[in-house]
Amino acid sequence: MKSNSSTWIKEQRKNFAWQEGYGAFSASSSQISTVIKYIDNQEAHHRKISFEDEFISLLKKHKIPYDPKYVFG
Repeated sequence: MKSNSSTWIKEQRKNFAWQEGYGAFSASSSQISTVIKYIDNQEAHHRKISFEDEFISLLKKHKIPYDPKYVFG
C-alpha cells in the first residue's frame, strides 16, 4: 500500500515524502475534496496540533486499540 500510494501521490503532487512509520486510514470517495484540502493545509494544521496528538486522536476516535510503546517508537 505504501509503495503504490507513494507513487500515485508523487504523480499528483511534488515534494512528497513519507515520514518514518505510517498509519493508514480509509476515506470514502465522497470525502476526496476534504482529504485534498487536509493535505494541502497540513503544514499549517500541524502548527495547531502535532502529528502525534492527531494520530492518537484518530486511533481513539475509531476505537482502534494500540499500545503507546509501539506507536512512535
